[in-house]
Amino acid sequence: MRQRFVDVMEFWRFLLQRFFADRAMQSAGALTYTTLFAVVPMMTVTFVILSAIPAFQGMGEDIQGFIFRNFVPSSGATVQEYLRDFTVQARKLTWVGVVLLAVTAFMMLLNIEKAFNTIWRVRQPRRGVQRFLLYWAILSLGPLLLGVGFAVSTYITSLALLAGPNALIGAKTLLGFAPLLSSVAAFTLIYATVPNTRVPLRHALIGGLFGAVLFEIAKALFGVFVRLFPGYQLIYGAFATVPLFLLWIYVSWLIVLFGAELVCNLSSSRQWRRRALPKVLIMLGVLRVFHRRQQKGLAVRHVDAQREGWPLEEHEWEEVLEFLEREHLVCRVSGGAGWVLCRDLEHFSLYQLLSRSPWPLPRLSQLPEQLDEAWYPGLRQALNALNDEQAVLFDGSLAHWLRGKS
Repeated sequence: MRQRFVDVMEFWRFLLQRFFADRAMQSAGALTYTTLFAVVPMMTVTFVILSAIPAFQGMGEDIQGFIFRNFVPSSGATVQEYLRDFTVQARKLTWVGVVLLAVTAFMMLLNIEKAFNTIWRVRQPRRGVQRFLLYWAILSLGPLLLGVGFAVSTYITSLALLAGPNALIGAKTLLGFAPLLSSVAAFTLIYATVPNTRVPLRHALIGGLFGAVLFEIAKALFGVFVRLFPGYQLIYGAFATVPLFLLWIYVSWLIVLFGAELVCNLSSSRQWRRRALPKVLIMLGVLRVFHRRQQKGLAVRHVDAQREGWPLEEHEWEEVLEFLEREHLVCRVSGGAGWVLCRDLEHFSLYQLLSRSPWPLPRLSQLPEQLDEAWYPGLRQALNALNDEQAVLFDGSLAHWLRGKS
């Protein structure tokens, strides 16, 4: 139980480190700025698509009201009025203006994908037709799915079993979870589809549930903050709604990105444990990466070590490289595009490496039971034998040693 608690705490500590290392707060700020410009185009596209289908006439306003009632705390009604006026004006634009609105919406989706690819360490983003089709599907099918979902939920809530005097006990309570379920579905869909890599649906669902619950908590706390600290109205006056709305968008993006970090690291759950390994094991793991890539004629960069399961921070990577370079084991390639082995490891023993290492040999209690490395079982066996030999050599009482052992 204690070890499991330690593992959980270590995992969340690693998650926070990754969150800040990926500059998620700066990404959330950039996405907030983009969202401010893209929210009207997205709403305009939604209204236009829904109004083109007779069955969905007038449903765009209902969907907008549902979103602002359940997902935007405090000043959502005021912001909704502003956005509705902007959207009405946007419908009167010429085709040039419509193209500009579509480009703005595409830019928002591009920034979202870029932030997610940074978290998942994806180096090849979607390009060309693949990217266009994905974004077009989001902009075109998204409103239709919203319309269908809203129509189905409206029909269900109108049933006699759920509404009216003959409603089942607890039916209204269940319907109260509709916003939470909507959030779970939205978060899960984002985490599963946006990154340009395979994301297990189970992990995306866990992240979606985590993000939705965190979103509801943040919404409640934000509402409490607005009620208990009304001083912002004295400062901004009638303009107070805008900074509050921007702050809420920023908080929402922080939640989305933190949930993405969770999903990403659930998909690579073995890697975070390596952050707590003794530095000697990390050094050997990095050398294994060098040796494997040398056999393929490839240089090694920081990102290559990360891809092979050693998610080191920049300073840790430089610390290991500094020692290896000092021992003339690695050197930088011309042009600074990476590092390569510069010594034949067939003529360099593990004893030489460990005796010159600035890091002490790990104790047996510091060694993990298993490590997905071919060299680890032999090293663990050797350290066990060394420990037994030390126990024999340093046997006897301390008093006996201090008197002078013959």
